[in-house]
Amino acid sequence: MNMTVRDRAETIASLRHIHVRLMETLAAWVPTTPEMEVKLLFGTHIWDMAQHADAFGKRVYELRMPLQYSQKPSEAYSEVLSELAAAKETSRRVAAFYEVVVPALTARFHRYIEQTDSLMDAPSVRILDRALADHARMLREYQEVVQELSIGAEHDWVKQMKAAESAIESFVVHQPSTAAAAAAQV
Repeated sequence: MNMTVRDRAETIASLRHIHVRLMETLAAWVPTTPEMEVKLLFGTHIWDMAQHADAFGKRVYELRMPLQYSQKPSEAYSEVLSELAAAKETSRRVAAFYEVVVPALTARFHRYIEQTDSLMDAPSVRILDRALADHARMLREYQEVVQELSIGAEHDWVKQMKAAESAIESFVVHQPSTAAAAAAQV
């Protein structure tokens, strides 16, 4: 598949929106999560999500969109993010974030890298490569905390979240040409 500049811009803008939303979700969870180890884990990963969002926001500008432009993902993906944010119990929060969302984003990043022209879109690939390294570290840190605290995940709920996320072919909503042009004018 040959991605156009606009395809890449809309994807990166959607990833920025997703990472801002994930950062906000983790930030909202910190004060209401009783386990200090999990609070610290979330706190570190808030920073990671913020760094990714910022890098995507700068990259989208290079792809002819406004600086730090975000594009809302598909309705189905937004619902997955809303269900994630609504999790109340620590076990659900960590399972949904670290067993569903982070691995799913990792897979989506790999697909993007496979589909894009690695020469023409090298800056995006480098950003995604750095984020992939962060994802691997985040998952290692999660495993350490889970083993230390013996937090059990609710497997049926996690399976439902994975199924909902994996049923979404693309989180990108491609805008009509006039909408994309108007966004670029902002």
